[in-house]
Formats: sequence, C-alpha cells, structure tokens
Amino acid sequence: MTPDQYCQEKAAQSGSSFYYSFLFLPKEKRAAITALYAFCREVDDAVDDCTDPQVARIKLAWWREELAKLYLQKPRHPVTRALLPAVKRHDLPREQFEEIIDGMEMDLQHNRYPDFKSLKLYCYRVASVVGQLSAILFGVSDRHTLKYAHDLGLAFQLTNIIRDVGEDARRNRIYLPLDELARFGVSEQDILARRHTPAFRGLMAFQVERAREFYARALAQLPMVDRRNQRPGLIMAAIYQALLTEIERDDFQVLNRRTALTPLRKFWLAWKTWIK
Repeated sequence: MTPDQYCQEKAAQSGSSFYYSFLFLPKEKRAAITALYAFCREVDDAVDDCTDPQVARIKLAWWREELAKLYLQKPRHPVTRALLPAVKRHDLPREQFEEIIDGMEMDLQHNRYPDFKSLKLYCYRVASVVGQLSAILFGVSDRHTLKYAHDLGLAFQLTNIIRDVGEDARRNRIYLPLDELARFGVSEQDILARRHTPAFRGLMAFQVERAREFYARALAQLPMVDRRNQRPGLIMAAIYQALLTEIERDDFQVLNRRTALTPLRKFWLAWKTWIK
C-alpha cells in the first residue's frame, strides 16, 4: 500500500463529510488534502482511542517527533510521507501542525470549558488551523481567504460540538461553555444524564444560531477571486449547514442519538455546490 492509498483508506473509513468535499478535486490537490485529513485523524485517534492519558501523551509526543522528521524531509509514517510533497510545494508552516497536536492534547487536559473564549482556543487549534492549511492547499490568491478559512473552521467545529453532545457526554466531556449552561438553566449532570429538557433545547438553539453566524461571517469574507479554488470548503459548509437544519428539525435530539445526512444527500449537496 502506498502512502497516498493509506491516507485515502483512512479518509474513506472515517465516513466523514470531508470525504465528499474532496471528490471533485484534481489528483494532486486531492492527494494533498487527503493526507492533511489523515494526519488530523491519526493525532485525534491517538487521544480518542486511548483509555490511558499517559499513553496518549506518548503517542502525541511521537507525532511531534515525526513532524520534525517530516520537516527534515525524512518522514517515516505513511501519512507524513504523503504530506511531504504538499509541505514542500506550499511551504506549509510546521507551527500550524504543532498547533493541531496542541489542540488534541487539550482533550487530555480539559473536559470542560468555562466560557466561549476558552473554547475558541480549542476550536482554533483543532479546526481553524486545519481550515487555513486546507485553504492554502486549494489555492489562495487573496490573503483575506485565510480569514474566511479561520472562521469556517470554527463554524465546522461548533457544528461538530452540537452534533456530538451525547457522544462526548459518554466520555465525560462537555464542550458547551459552562457559563452558557448556567445561563439557560442546564446543569452538567443534565448533560451527563442526557436529559432532553426545554432548557436544553433553548441552550442548543443558541448554539446553532451562533454556528450559523460564523458560517455567515466566513462566507462574507471569501474573496470572489478565490471562490472557485475554495469550492471544497463551500461544499463542507453546505453539508454542515444542512446538518444544523436537520438537528433543529429533530428538536435538538443530540443527547441520545447522532443526527446525520445520508451519503446520497451529501453527494447531491457536493455536486450542486461544485457546479455553481
């Protein structure tokens, strides 16, 4: 199996909506973005699939060493070997890959966030940085596109948090800001016990509205000159905004089940967005 095949398999196995945003890219760009996505999956799995925090830290330390080898052009892992051509071609900054690992490490340090300001740092590291790297791989002519990518990544992560409230609760993680829980009259125990109350629905309606505001802000910042290159991100935005609508229609039933779009609907949204 080649490094590119390894990354492709990693992306396909995840079932992520990101897979659909890569479908229509030319081969070189598709290989680069798939390698970036595979890197994110690897470091995320190092934390999520490990029950021992110390072992997870050792795995993340290994990935930091592997990053160093990547930037010495001596990568060992299939993912970093697949990433090497993109890193060289686009001069991708090592610091941003380090930020991604820092974000994953935050899951070993925090399972609660007191307010939105502290949550934004986490979202920046695990999502906005990825958005900016992705934008560079797709092609950037105007630096304002990186601001678009920053806010779009944040919107994606907020959507993930909304979708995964119940799943995260089963791991004793609450990514909804605690001061906002208090404002809506929802306790940590309500979340952990997965109590779907009117107060919880009010809290989630607020979260959905904020995510939509970040989508609107991001899309308003995308320069027209880069719109064509950035279509993969626009595909993801279309899929994720449709997901938010489904969560809302489902009365925010995210505590006990996971709302998802069908593969056919994701493909249709991807195709419709690509040809615009």
